[in-house]
Amino acid sequence: MTPTTAAQATALFTDLTGRTPDGVWSAPGRVNLIGEHTDYNDGFVLPFAIPHRTYAAVGVRDDGLGRVCVASTFADEPVEVALDELDALFPTPTGTAPRVPEWAAYPLGVAWALRQAGAEGRGLDIAITSDVPVGAGLSSSAAIEGATASALNDLWAAGLDRTALARIGRRAENEAVGAPTGIMDQMASMLGEPDAAIFLDCRSLDAVLVPVGIAEAGLAILVMDTRVTHAHSTGGYRERRAACERGAAIMGVPSLRDVSVGDLPRAEELMDDVTFRRVRHVVTENQRVLDTVRVLREDGARAIGDLLVASHASMRDDFEISVPELDTAVEAALAAGAIGARMTGGGFGGAAIALIEQDSVQQVTDAVNATFAASGFTAPVVFTVTPSAGAHRDS
Repeated sequence: MTPTTAAQATALFTDLTGRTPDGVWSAPGRVNLIGEHTDYNDGFVLPFAIPHRTYAAVGVRDDGLGRVCVASTFADEPVEVALDELDALFPTPTGTAPRVPEWAAYPLGVAWALRQAGAEGRGLDIAITSDVPVGAGLSSSAAIEGATASALNDLWAAGLDRTALARIGRRAENEAVGAPTGIMDQMASMLGEPDAAIFLDCRSLDAVLVPVGIAEAGLAILVMDTRVTHAHSTGGYRERRAACERGAAIMGVPSLRDVSVGDLPRAEELMDDVTFRRVRHVVTENQRVLDTVRVLREDGARAIGDLLVASHASMRDDFEISVPELDTAVEAALAAGAIGARMTGGGFGGAAIALIEQDSVQQVTDAVNATFAASGFTAPVVFTVTPSAGAHRDS
């Protein structure tokens, strides 16, 4: 995988407009170390930003027409609309596709959400390039949102902080694209720091950096992209979210954040089997995040393997969001000596991660590839990641 650079975004911008951009901004994808489907339940998550980034080369237009044009290596044709038309395009009605191509709904949705928040500015040209794998559960969407929001925040002098920009990105994803996600991805993309995970309380949005010490412990994090693509705006994600809301209502609480592990026996008495298992995943996953933060601080990264494995089992059996390829990746990595492994992201495809010895990267990679081949699956894309910096201006 060839890294995308700010220069490539600049070149695309120049091809589009014939001029140089006012700047290039970028934001990373993310891996969630643990804490899946807890974010929209007001719970806890522990993601980190990865080195793979999305770049937005952006320039203010001087034609006075108040239009925004977005181009990307994802699509053959740019999309151009008037800024004043954004309120007619968004929000996207629930259950329908955006009125613009979906890739363009992310940056245009950010522009719309910023204007809804009171920001104003002239028309823009935006050129987007990325090396964040799309559909892999590594939050390519939040990377687009973070890069675009950072650029427009500067060029429109909106003066918003990183948490506010994460909220802008979430609104774009929820209301412009129509994906009912929480805020974890956007916060990770905006707030990431090298060698740290972000312990995020999704109710208060309080975020604390937790050193992970992966390299220091002689370890590596391997991403195994199954190449089974997923989409948050499709039905499985919505159904899980609805089940969580149903479970919270049955328990008489605002969200599943307010249900403890000790409450689960009562929940089981009150709920049908499926709703209970959905609830049990979220409640126990919240506890696993808290336990992982404590173990990282007290004992270091080598001690979190069992928590990662338990998280995957819960997503596979209780939340039922894994697929055979994800289970195969996890099982193959563990059989090859991984300390822990789990699927990461929204599920129904995407990627798994494994915590492995630094000197066993090739061994585990070969084992995963061989197991996929023996199972008749499409070959995965396997690579290492390190906790990396969040959104920033590159040039």
